[in-house]
Amino acid sequence: MTIQPSPLNVVIVGGGTAGWMAAAGLSSLLENAGLNITLVESAAIGTVGVGEATLPHLRFFNQAIGIDEYDFMAATRATVKLGIEFVDWGKIGDRYIHPFGDYGIPNDGVGFHHFWRRFSGELGSISQFSLPVVAAELGKFEPPSDDERSALSTFRFAYQFDATQYAPYLRRHAEARGVTRLEGRVVDVVVDEEGDVRTLKLEDGREIHGDLFIDCSGFIGLLIEKALGTGYEEWTHWLPCDRAVAAPCEHAGELLPYTRATAREAGWQWRIPLQHRTGNGYVYSSQFIDDQTAMDSLVNSLEGPLLADPKPLRFVTGKRRKLWNKNCVAIGLSGGFLEPLESTSIYLIQQGITYLIEMFPHGVSAEVARTEYNRIMDLEFKRIRDFLILHYHATERTDAPLWDMMREMDVPDSLKEKMALFRARGQVQTYDHGLFLEPSWLAVYLGQRVLPDHYDPRVDEYPQNEIVSRLQGMKTHIRASADQMMGHADWISLHCPTPLEGLS
Repeated sequence: MTIQPSPLNVVIVGGGTAGWMAAAGLSSLLENAGLNITLVESAAIGTVGVGEATLPHLRFFNQAIGIDEYDFMAATRATVKLGIEFVDWGKIGDRYIHPFGDYGIPNDGVGFHHFWRRFSGELGSISQFSLPVVAAELGKFEPPSDDERSALSTFRFAYQFDATQYAPYLRRHAEARGVTRLEGRVVDVVVDEEGDVRTLKLEDGREIHGDLFIDCSGFIGLLIEKALGTGYEEWTHWLPCDRAVAAPCEHAGELLPYTRATAREAGWQWRIPLQHRTGNGYVYSSQFIDDQTAMDSLVNSLEGPLLADPKPLRFVTGKRRKLWNKNCVAIGLSGGFLEPLESTSIYLIQQGITYLIEMFPHGVSAEVARTEYNRIMDLEFKRIRDFLILHYHATERTDAPLWDMMREMDVPDSLKEKMALFRARGQVQTYDHGLFLEPSWLAVYLGQRVLPDHYDPRVDEYPQNEIVSRLQGMKTHIRASADQMMGHADWISLHCPTPLEGLS
């Protein structure tokens, strides 16, 4: 397939978060590329709309397309997210926070965690050397600093927001930049003799022609699967949770700047505090619990009265065999799903859009771009997959069949290699493409007691008393920095409160 010079007709099928992120991204970042962008969606077709927790990368996407952060946060009823608290994962009674920031400071090329491993008996938990963890536990927040000398430069933050409000917000942004929205239901897809999608036929008889199609139709994969038969690589043998039930409830207690994931008998439960409510959900494996029992378990555990009926979801963990097939790019749930444990769904949407923009095949053959796009997105999915499996596999729980299965299962070779390297040398495997970097892996390894047998021998070259004294001072400084921050709820009220009329 060769994409023709302008005007180039780009057709996005499906709205929701994926569709409108794609429309906003392309219209903003390729505004001089001569694109005609059309988004086709039907108001009669619902969206999933429960992706309420995000990763820090979304801030940079919003900034890149010209969105004002405080305006966005007010419109989507957002709060700040400094990390994810994991409760009862290693064993019942455990808790740790996976922070969006570093642990300590490396010294002469030796990672901080090697010093901590050597002197952990004197230093206590490594979490006290992470500013976002300490601030989260205190319910404090202040934006990161650009001053590398400040402890405030050692972390990032993300959002907890109302996902049903993000797509309408992006729609206004995209339409202001020339994106055309068509209301309609696609009933047929015309594929030419070369296998490319050429025309969409709508229920009312209209026909939509395009050069490049972006499939944001959700799990159904209307173009990428139903029309092109791309195939699906299923990973349920490693990530067996295949269902979820979500339910919002009234707030009760402090507005904390982090998401909570609590391990349950047959899966795990999320808690996401927004400005106007708390989002909740139970992600579970249908092998080990039935739908009604899961729903009852969720509803009975809520901190406040229900605000809407519980919403059930079904999914299959995995990805399309190709995210870009012929002239169709699958973005969002149409491309794959890896369950919401580490809030990666919107990140994968963002990366799909970012790589598409970087490799946009305007006026040239798409074959090289398509091959590279699929290679990089495959790495993104697989590295997230391994990180998610680690949470389940690195457990000492013996109280339920799910945890027995996950503890004993044969994990992918790529994860085996990562875990073996860390256990032997305390070294986190590094890579260029992929989401989770050293602090993230350290958080889960150490939080679930996957401890290295050895530390970097260069640690022993330093005077023991001096190192311990310096690290104790670092811990004191981090705590003092967190103490000086504003309360999270106060910061929200000052900078980005949702207007009262927006709370209905």
